Amino acid sequence: MTTNPVSDASFDEDVLKSDTPVVVDFWAEWCGPCKMIGPSLEKISDELGEQVKVVKLNIDDNPKTPAAYGVRGIPTLMVFKDGQVHAQKIGALPESQLKQWIESSI
Repeated sequence: MTTNPVSDASFDEDVLKSDTPVVVDFWAEWCGPCKMIGPSLEKISDELGEQVKVVKLNIDDNPKTPAAYGVRGIPTLMVFKDGQVHAQKIGALPESQLKQWIESSI
């Protein structure tokens, strides 16, 4: 399992209607910290396997969803469970802290 891209159009189906907790990474191509945590999220996604889905939403290509959830800075990570925001973290974290946060949030 690796991180998959989602869009404004697929957000409802891929995230809100998911049976599994979903970590959404709100990011942009020009964002240095976003690029720093990308490989960590891939690794965490592989390690946690079926327990959680990790998806990425490019805020430049998909402005509607970040606006709806009040995303003001990136990277912003949100954990969705049963269609609701369960946890949120703004900014880059070391891989170990990212994993710990995700595990405690799912």
